Amino acid sequence: MRRLAVGAILLVALLYARPLRSYLGTKQELANRTTDVHALKAEKRELQRRLAEASTPQALEREARRVGLVRPGERLFIVKGISRWVHSRATIRPGG
Repeated sequence: MRRLAVGAILLVALLYARPLRSYLGTKQELANRTTDVHALKAEKRELQRRLAEASTPQALEREARRVGLVRPGERLFIVKGISRWVHSRATIRPGG
């Protein structure tokens, strides 16, 4: 009688092992996916903010000037050697 009870318990445990493992694995996968969704939502919000910011007239003008465009009537001056000048100023010690 005792062996039959132990055998029944072992059979039930074996029958529940695979579904329990599957449930726990699925639960972990769901947690991982939820984390991914939160990260993607945050990235989407940041991209939408950047898109809205880039669509402003000031941003468009800034980008146009960065690529060398000027307004009608303005003069374009290209100054070379600025980084070399900054470097030479940084190496000069105060008072000497």
